[in-house]
Amino acid sequence: MKTTIVIGHKNPDTDSICSAISYAHFKRALTGENYVPCRAGEINNETQYVLDKFGVEPPELIESLEPTISDIQIREVEGIPANISLKRAWEHMRDFDIQSVPVVTKQGKIKGVITLGDEARFYLENQDARILSKASTPFSNIAATLWGDIIVGDTEAKFTKGKITVAAYHPSMIEDNINEGDLVILGSNTEIQKHAIERGASCIVICVGSKVTPAIRKLAEAAGCVVIVSPMSMYSCAKLITQAMPVSHVMRKDKVICFNTDELVTDVKATVSKLRIRYFPVLDSHGRYIGMMSQRNLLDIERQPVILVDHNEKGQAVDGIQNADVVEVIDHHRIDSVETVNPIYFRAQPLGCTATIISLMYRERNIEIEPTIAGLLCSAILSDTLMFRSPTCTPVDEAVARSLAGIAGIDIKDHAMAMFNAGSRLGKKTPDEIFHIDCKRFNAATASFTVSQVTSVSEKELDKVKRKLLPYMEKQLPNAGADMLFVMLTNIIDQSTELLFVGQNSHTVVQIAFSCEPKKDSVFLPGVVSRKKQIIAPLIAAIDEL
Repeated sequence: MKTTIVIGHKNPDTDSICSAISYAHFKRALTGENYVPCRAGEINNETQYVLDKFGVEPPELIESLEPTISDIQIREVEGIPANISLKRAWEHMRDFDIQSVPVVTKQGKIKGVITLGDEARFYLENQDARILSKASTPFSNIAATLWGDIIVGDTEAKFTKGKITVAAYHPSMIEDNINEGDLVILGSNTEIQKHAIERGASCIVICVGSKVTPAIRKLAEAAGCVVIVSPMSMYSCAKLITQAMPVSHVMRKDKVICFNTDELVTDVKATVSKLRIRYFPVLDSHGRYIGMMSQRNLLDIERQPVILVDHNEKGQAVDGIQNADVVEVIDHHRIDSVETVNPIYFRAQPLGCTATIISLMYRERNIEIEPTIAGLLCSAILSDTLMFRSPTCTPVDEAVARSLAGIAGIDIKDHAMAMFNAGSRLGKKTPDEIFHIDCKRFNAATASFTVSQVTSVSEKELDKVKRKLLPYMEKQLPNAGADMLFVMLTNIIDQSTELLFVGQNSHTVVQIAFSCEPKKDSVFLPGVVSRKKQIIAPLIAAIDEL
């Protein structure tokens, strides 16, 4: 059963995390199918407090939905050892209906690759009667290739010297045709067998299943000559014997093209499109061979089903979202630019929190909200509405939160203050960590910008954060990929925000947006606590006026 990912935005806040967990739980209860909550960034202190409070594990971190080789179908074709015969290699490819196979060590490392084309080229081009000895071919390979048995000699020995000769001539001609170390294919004529051994043959192959006489056996043992008996005719033995060659002598050793499971499909496609190769070995993270993939596998890859919660903007979505199949969106923000392959279920309501929408969906479907889920949903609402103080908060948000608090068995005020205090522990965090705690990217007609929000119950802590962040923002701007950077330092108790800003025209934008005369790099905005309702729209309108 295909797993569907439920995921919030980058730099996730409590709503993003808790909504992903709760909605995945809702979908599993509703459909019985696989829905897995995930996150697109690190968990902040406030959210971690909530998860610990209700004993819930953090969702799996997904940094990108860009498909990798691990996402495609990989054929579990066994690799072959280097000493295996060409005949066995061909049978292996035939059995798996594949045109290439990797040659691997006992540890799974790739030594080379052999293809049907390599074998065909070898048979068509090779005319050398010494090819088997040059390749140090094991006599066991020769016996297996000829469906024979080693009657005399060391089964581990190799053919390392001499040529292949077929003794289909009169015994008087043996001296001119057999030399020391040769492998001789012959029949049942014991006189020829005797002369071949006496001439120093390293191996004789007796065809048509002829029996080995005690005298020949004794002579061969004394001379160190391997005796193989095959049921095949001399013609068949002569025709097939070169198939005993170990693949190590024919395989491609240089520039073997392999791919790791963590490589991006888009990168791999760019590589293989230039090659006339159908199958490629795939390696795991330790460089061990695990199977084969074909170019067709790259074309047939299935998109990952994804449900977006608490966002619908491409710039806020996990990397690679354009390669996924977005099947649902549950959100409370403005509608933006995430594109989908097919029509989808899209639910967006002007409420203070995505968790409120999800809570309503539980009720609409008569699905019981468990205490743990109720605690997560309530925490998300309290976080997004700043305990009902944000202008985005609606009567529906507050009513739902109070109902959830009863199910979870928590006191709203005590729990909210504990959450906010946990989130206010910023002293040990770096400027980069603070900036990205809750950072979102936006696009206006002529400029792009980011808005981070840092909340605290302590004015002193926010002053310290300000001194850290302004130099960081100036330094970060050239590499931020945005024209302007804004940071909201929101005091939950006073219900106010000091807005920090850097970037070209940022001073003018703030001046127009809030009808005030800001300082060089900041402006104090009493009563402003909502990024969505009180910051984003005025900034976009001001940028459009420039």
